[in-house]
Amino acid sequence: MSQILLVHSRGGAPLEHVLPVLRARGEVHLVALRNLPGSSASTVRTSCASVTELAGLGLTGVALVDRITEQARRIGADAVLTLCENAVLTVAEVAARLGLRGPGPGALRARDKRLMRRTWENAGVPIPAYRPIADLGELRSAVRELTGPLLLKSAWGAGSVGQLVVSSPTQAPSAWAAVRAALTRANAAAPLEYQRDAAHEDLLVEEIVAGSVEGWFAADERLGDYLSVEGVVLDGVYHPLCITARMPTIEPFTELGALLPCTLPESLQRLVERTAAAAVDALGLENCGTHSELKLCSDGRLAMIESAARFGGVMIVRQIEEVFGLDPIGLLVDHLLGRRVQPPPRMLTAADAHAAAASVVLLAADSSGRPWRRELCWDPASVARAGLVAEPSRIAPVEGLTVSAGSPIPRYRPTDGGRAAAGVLYLTSDDARRMVRDAYAVIDGMEAALGGGWSHDADSGSGTPARRARNAAALTRLWQEAEQNRRAELREPST
Repeated sequence: MSQILLVHSRGGAPLEHVLPVLRARGEVHLVALRNLPGSSASTVRTSCASVTELAGLGLTGVALVDRITEQARRIGADAVLTLCENAVLTVAEVAARLGLRGPGPGALRARDKRLMRRTWENAGVPIPAYRPIADLGELRSAVRELTGPLLLKSAWGAGSVGQLVVSSPTQAPSAWAAVRAALTRANAAAPLEYQRDAAHEDLLVEEIVAGSVEGWFAADERLGDYLSVEGVVLDGVYHPLCITARMPTIEPFTELGALLPCTLPESLQRLVERTAAAAVDALGLENCGTHSELKLCSDGRLAMIESAARFGGVMIVRQIEEVFGLDPIGLLVDHLLGRRVQPPPRMLTAADAHAAAASVVLLAADSSGRPWRRELCWDPASVARAGLVAEPSRIAPVEGLTVSAGSPIPRYRPTDGGRAAAGVLYLTSDDARRMVRDAYAVIDGMEAALGGGWSHDADSGSGTPARRARNAAALTRLWQEAEQNRRAELREPST
């Protein structure tokens, strides 16, 4: 039986979705660089042949690579992978040491945004003007010399953490302090990059591309002016899989939702596909998932934002399965194990879709970025009763990515980006446009649903923490049953 080593950290698809895919292909050994989600920790442990928990040990750099390599050799790993951004370089090094297929040295170009942009600049890939920033003086100079407003961001960040817009030299000191503080907090909670201890100190600034949906999406579709191309690289050959549309971000660039299928006309999707392919090819990756983000401009131009050497986070891989019947993780793992695979001959579009699905981020803000007026707690039973979506659409919390019932939802602060999220909600529908309307209804109706905008009577089961917990458990059971039924319908290879 094949032995698969999965390195898990912050971000990526939830383990309860990933583990069944891997178990269909071999024995799974988990190396956890962060504490396992309390709600699913016991299930994760029983799903794996072994679990090595390294959270809290402070291992980084060579020491971490040594430890994971040792574990991989002990189990006789046939494949090693991660779905988490800050562990990509670690896994690339482990795979190289073991002589296994992995992302390769090009992974560094997909992690350090300064190197990424330099690579794309040399390859003629369209990008905004940028500058690496080492101190406040360099930020002030960049603000004077580049065309503002500018975006100050981490060179190693993910999830919009530690980003602020700088419009004038007078804003530079406060922006510098705020971003450094946010990144220091984030790095203390979980390393931004396990192979770079001072990752929170590495910054860059770039011109903000004037995005627009004009000429791309119709204005009434209420979609964002950026999107992502999901793909996979197999033995150095890039295979784009599909395009994920987005809801508009909120200040500064915090993401609200990922939507499939993308409703762009196919001719425009092929233009996006070609631009993403040029960007991924320039990075020189070997074997990994990819997630490439692009900005749409009103004159028909595109600008690359970034490209990662891993699959898209939250539930994007699940959405691809739901919408297209294609299992990206299984495709990659089969290839890592030396099995013959057949990626789609062309990138899939809306014409290939048979459903619609969205990942909706649970933030204490509405779709315009207005923070909630009150601090509220997560109560899935109240949300279920609120009827934010109607049949045939369905919505459910993603257990491994969402706080437990009764937990407070963090106050939204723009510099915290996605780390201010309390969870992810998974939305399905039979129509892409209905799904977008439902996603807005969920985001804009969540504060009322949780804050007393709906009736709470003694018989409803929501009056006490214990009752809320029972309701949450019931919803979780329903979600798990639906997941088991969905998984049974997928064609999976035997071990």
